[in-house]
Amino acid sequence: MVRLGLLANPDAGLGGRLGLKGSDGQAELARSLGAQDRSGPRMTTMLVHFSKLHRAGFDDVEWLTSEGRMGTQWIPGGANIGTVSTVHTSSGKTTSSDTAKAVAALLDAGIELLVYAGGDGTTRDIVAALESAGHPKTPIIGVPTGVKMHSGCFAASPKAAAEVLSAWLNDDLLLASTEVLDLDEERYRAGEWVVQLYAEAITPASPRWMQGSKQLIEAADEDDITEGLADHIGELLITDDRLIIWGSGGTLRTIGETNGFEPTNLGIDATVGPEQVGTDLDETGLLGIISSHSGPVTLLLSPMGGQGFLIGRGNLQLSPEVLRAVGIDNILGVVTPAKLLTVRTLRIETGDEALDAEFAAKRYMKVLQGYRTTRVLPVSVD
Repeated sequence: MVRLGLLANPDAGLGGRLGLKGSDGQAELARSLGAQDRSGPRMTTMLVHFSKLHRAGFDDVEWLTSEGRMGTQWIPGGANIGTVSTVHTSSGKTTSSDTAKAVAALLDAGIELLVYAGGDGTTRDIVAALESAGHPKTPIIGVPTGVKMHSGCFAASPKAAAEVLSAWLNDDLLLASTEVLDLDEERYRAGEWVVQLYAEAITPASPRWMQGSKQLIEAADEDDITEGLADHIGELLITDDRLIIWGSGGTLRTIGETNGFEPTNLGIDATVGPEQVGTDLDETGLLGIISSHSGPVTLLLSPMGGQGFLIGRGNLQLSPEVLRAVGIDNILGVVTPAKLLTVRTLRIETGDEALDAEFAAKRYMKVLQGYRTTRVLPVSVD
């Protein structure tokens, strides 16, 4: 019998569509603004896919979890995933101390691997709890549900997490050490990007299904390239009738500043011609601007270094509704040569199966890599 732990941070990812850039300390605010659960439902998606995928059967699979909103609330009814037992109870508001207590209870019950839903903050809490309990080498698989996920122990999507779990149960994957990274959310909300290495964790090694850790790309000699990118966008895209939606990241911020705008480093902004018509927009603000605009629309995005995510990490304001309003053919990737060294495919994870399928059907997407210089990169929808 293989004992698996299951744990969800029910507040992870709540601030994404609202542009809150994280959920640490923001859960109550996010819910008051109408945020819907993201973490638990994505755990349910993983379990449903696992129930259909794992052909070796479930007679030897036992799940141990928390009774309530950190566990059993998200187990799909009618899906065969093995037996389920509870060793902890969760209700009402939950905090990092609840995570620590739940992890301790799961370890006492003898789990061999922990599947959890959350973001980088949840990962830090779990790894700290494993260390405190004397089990730092217990492997973990993260179902990505946060706003920002830089750590290497996350699968690329809920379905990818199910693939990794099934392969591990079948002894098809080895375990490896990966980095646990996190962003300082207070400084993040103030526009600073400070990523720190907090620990290492053990996770099944799968280049296809696991996302890997984010890499910060530094290239001091790319000023000319960035200036060329800015010139290209200024000459060909910044027109009086075109709405440009600017994704987050330092590359696009520099390009925007070069063209006379004041973009946010970590938010989503919008311009029409020389005018900045939206700053640090949430999902509602984006939909309003798009619906009121009658001309062409272009969404500029820069993929995440190392991981290659174009959509699904750090830009949850770009909801499926926003992406459909923009039109997937109106998305242009912007990437410098240094970042291209770490990005082989453009990874897409919208949270909407039908929309993911539309991206997958494209197979390739165009990226701008210099002045009037483009290339195509394959699309990966895990």
